[in-house]
Amino acid sequence: MSRPEHLAPPEVFYGDTEASKYTGNSRVQNIQAEMTLRCLELLCLPTYPDSPDVPIPSLLLDIGCGSGLSGEILTEHGHTWIGCDIAPSMLEVALENEVEGDLFLQDIGQGFGFRPGVFDGAISVSVIQWLCNADKNSNSPPQRLSLFFNTLFGSLKRGARAIFQFYPESDDQINLIMGIATRAGFTGGLVVDYPNSKKAKKFYLCLMTGPSPGASASAKMELPAAYGTEDAHTVQYEKGRNKREERSHGRKGKKKDASAKDWILRKKSLYRQRGKEGVPNDSKFTGRKRKAQF
Repeated sequence: MSRPEHLAPPEVFYGDTEASKYTGNSRVQNIQAEMTLRCLELLCLPTYPDSPDVPIPSLLLDIGCGSGLSGEILTEHGHTWIGCDIAPSMLEVALENEVEGDLFLQDIGQGFGFRPGVFDGAISVSVIQWLCNADKNSNSPPQRLSLFFNTLFGSLKRGARAIFQFYPESDDQINLIMGIATRAGFTGGLVVDYPNSKKAKKFYLCLMTGPSPGASASAKMELPAAYGTEDAHTVQYEKGRNKREERSHGRKGKKKDASAKDWILRKKSLYRQRGKEGVPNDSKFTGRKRKAQF
């Protein structure tokens, strides 16, 4: 299967149809939520002294925010966020969904114009590999990456982190990205969750702008542990994910059991909005109960 960045530039690939389909896909929603939660965990944002599990509200930059799926998770955790994306169609979907973050259209390869030290952290889900693709003759991946990381470094507070979930194409691509980020002033490294699994393997580039204020000497530049070993933390995370999936399936089941006809009508309406052909017309027989066959 071809990688999306090889098919078309992001602003073309994520047109009206793809943006709507991407946002409405429940599987994409679950994966996006899971990766955003992991990015938040890797950010290591400060928490209240008397409630170590409750993060202090922060101002975060969502790079490549798309239709706001990751931004909704940030809002749920009490953070204020600003999102940027190069695809107008994705931002239009975000506006229709009335996300609570501020949005702006931006090609991140041209850098940012924020004032210095404004953000407490930054996250990005499935974006930076697009910068490595020269979809125009004028685009130079090293130059675009350099401009991106240099301006991002300036916009983050000292001690802040930037977490990038991405899908590298090769080891050379990883080395290119990490080398340019290091020259921009970042420290950190790569965290690979479930490295021995083809399906669950995820790459997270964890970058830091310097030691966190008040951090101990041993924890200044320490990378978070990766998932993939059966330690207590991993088991707890897996249990939490299983519970989320159970709740999700439970909600779907309740909706269907509550009114089979209403559920079917909603599904058919959704298919029509997506432009799917061959959706049956509604009638008095829609969702009727059939007698048992003997």
